[in-house]
Amino acid sequence: MTPVIKLLRAEEWAAFAASGEFAGSPDDLRDGYIHMSTPETLPGTAAKWFGGATGLMAVTCDAAALGDDLRWEPARGGALFPHLYRALRMADVVGASHFPVA
Repeated sequence: MTPVIKLLRAEEWAAFAASGEFAGSPDDLRDGYIHMSTPETLPGTAAKWFGGATGLMAVTCDAAALGDDLRWEPARGGALFPHLYRALRMADVVGASHFPVA
């Protein structure tokens, strides 16, 4: 399994858990895809976009199971980041855990 991770704010996680689908954060909706990270890029993503946030959830999915809707595209520093070009579904989630941000 190749894990890809989406950080969700507490209110995003609550809405996702209630509806079973997450269309994206305001940044995701603006860009046309759901921004995701790898385990290696997650700390940088958290520091850049979620500094000081509390109640974050790290939602893990299997990249292969997301199929062609997941594309690896260059982003920060030219690194390839996973971008999901559809809503995230609860059925996609293989794990979720609280994520502390320093």
